[in-house]
Amino acid sequence: MRKALTGPEFLLWERLKLRLADGLVFKRQHALGPYILDFYCFRARLVVEVDGAVHGEDAQAAKDAARDAWLRGQGLEVYRIPAAEVYNDVDGVADGVRLLAVERMAGLGK
Repeated sequence: MRKALTGPEFLLWERLKLRLADGLVFKRQHALGPYILDFYCFRARLVVEVDGAVHGEDAQAAKDAARDAWLRGQGLEVYRIPAAEVYNDVDGVADGVRLLAVERMAGLGK
């Protein structure tokens, strides 16, 4: 079951779902193992997480580190973006995510 997107997740999703050039397709709230990923690009093996203020707290930071380690163990790259950055420049963030995905695909030989 999908949870409601947070404000910055919604803003970013509105842009990522439109960026389908170069075969990039992003899924939102994609289930993988024990986790629900904010966004996932299968071809680039890229996980995008939008982090609100709670992610700076010690307990959440430890959970995030364990999650990231598990995802890296699956051969994925995790890209964390502060929610404030999305609010400040959502188009720039979306373009950066797309560029990272294109670079990852090139590195993976796709």
